[in-house]
Amino acid sequence: MDLEKLMQEAQKMQESLSNIDAELSETIYEGNTGGEEGVTVKVNGRNEIQEVIIADELLSVENKEMLQDMILVAANNAVEKAGKDREEKLGVATAGLDIPGM
Repeated sequence: MDLEKLMQEAQKMQESLSNIDAELSETIYEGNTGGEEGVTVKVNGRNEIQEVIIADELLSVENKEMLQDMILVAANNAVEKAGKDREEKLGVATAGLDIPGM
């Protein structure tokens, strides 16, 4: 295989991966539990929590444990969505290549 061609392909793949990473960083994924009267957590494609929304009805001492559980479920749901999207997009970019760690 031509080394120059291989280097060009690597450069294209690196640009593609960089574009995908930028796109994922700007994409917001929502996880929620309890619908409108529950908890919503928003994360970006880098799994950084961007916002937590808690329905007013849940803000009482007697709901504390349930609220904590709901936040945990909603956060994990949003992170899972972001991870699946990342895998899909990176899979398209690296299709057919056997790259260790990818």
